[in-house]
Amino acid sequence: MLRKIRITFALIFFIGATLLFLDFTGTVHAYFGWIAKIQFLPAVFAVNVAVIVGLVALTLLFGRVYCSVICPLGVLQDIFAKFGKMSKKNRYSYSPALNIWRYTLFGVMIVAIILGIGSIVGVLAPYSAFGRIVHSLAGPVWMWANNLLAAYAERVESYAFYSREIWIKSIALFSTSVITLVTLAILAWRNGRTYCNSICPVGTFLGFLSRFSLYRPTIELAKCNSCGLCARNCKSACIDSKAHKIDYSRCVSCMDCIGKCHKNAIKYTYKREKVEVIGPAVETVNISKAQVNDSSRRNFLGLLAFVGGSALMDAAEKTVDGGLAVIEDKKIPNRNKHISPPGAKGHRNIASRCTGCQLCVTVCPNHVLRPSGNLENFMHPIASYERGYCRPECTKCSEVCPTGAIQKIDSAEKSSIQIGRAQWVKENCIPLTDGVSCGNCERHCPVGAIQMIASVAGDDESLKIPAVDTEKCIGCGACEHLCPSRPFSAIYVEGNERHRFV
Repeated sequence: MLRKIRITFALIFFIGATLLFLDFTGTVHAYFGWIAKIQFLPAVFAVNVAVIVGLVALTLLFGRVYCSVICPLGVLQDIFAKFGKMSKKNRYSYSPALNIWRYTLFGVMIVAIILGIGSIVGVLAPYSAFGRIVHSLAGPVWMWANNLLAAYAERVESYAFYSREIWIKSIALFSTSVITLVTLAILAWRNGRTYCNSICPVGTFLGFLSRFSLYRPTIELAKCNSCGLCARNCKSACIDSKAHKIDYSRCVSCMDCIGKCHKNAIKYTYKREKVEVIGPAVETVNISKAQVNDSSRRNFLGLLAFVGGSALMDAAEKTVDGGLAVIEDKKIPNRNKHISPPGAKGHRNIASRCTGCQLCVTVCPNHVLRPSGNLENFMHPIASYERGYCRPECTKCSEVCPTGAIQKIDSAEKSSIQIGRAQWVKENCIPLTDGVSCGNCERHCPVGAIQMIASVAGDDESLKIPAVDTEKCIGCGACEHLCPSRPFSAIYVEGNERHRFV
């Protein structure tokens, strides 16, 4: 019963977390956004004391149920482990804990948090790793299915769905996600919870606390016949059946051992001291095939498919104007300072608190945010305006960030936050290069920070060029995105290292 309850709650958390990283509309966040906020590391960065105290208390009471129920990466490992178990029954065995390796990585995480190196934290953070996998690998498939529905809806004159462009936002992030998924799958397929108990810093910390948990799986020596079936089904490799011991720092309270024990020698109960063995211990026991099959049918069956193909990635696709002239894609300008999203306060705050989960990138409706590929801010969201601009009324990224790297703001605040300043590039401006009037940047500036002035001083009849009022500009990128100059815009946004109000 306990195992079924654990699986039910694990599925709720897993499906909810997955939908958060697939839903590009931000609708799901209203229902499942709390799942992101109760993850351990996001709660630490957000200084959410209530959640931190709650998770610590949960661990001290019931053991590492966070790892087996709440953490979606932990549940993903169980799914891969289940596939491995289908190929070979009773395949696990006890192994000593790699404590030096575990605590070394935990120390690296602590140092990275203290020094504000969010990139290292993001690589090791389990929730962020799961988010990157879903966003980068499952997201394109999800959007492809959405586009099929949108095409059908259009034929029947319905607007329930709308098409989304599918493109790889960062090759570096995509590669990292593939490597993470493959590594996780191999480790879980072969040895179960290896990642949880040897690499994950959150698992190491909660494992230390779970050594003192009040409720835990306990071996009753009077009933145990030392068959070893519990150890051969323990995906955490933490049960030493010969010594009748359980390493509670690695036990994730999955209850699998309880379901496998035919003597009811393992119970999840209030901790107590080990009692002496009553009667001789039997080293082996024969289990009928029917018993094993019957027990196997009661196990959780999971399926998660990550499929995709290069045909879905149309980043290199050209668009044609009127079927005649090829419109050249815009290229990213060489900015001296990158642009961090509104609500981030500046580069320092987002660098020290962002774990690179990609939740903000997922919900950005205008393709403005994308993960950085630079080492200094690897996987952190940055803004760029080749595919859209940051609309002053949109605050979705600030609504979904679970760590406080992007503070929640409203549309009124956003309209007054300067994340960058527009810069004019004389050599690219169409009135000067082609001798025709333009003024596109002035017409579309939402804050009126651009004014067209005579290109020749004192000659009001000369072609007009833009002049930017940097005190009014908020760096939304409307001018850069809508500038007709190709491949580089004649006006672009230079990021502010610290945001300011205008």
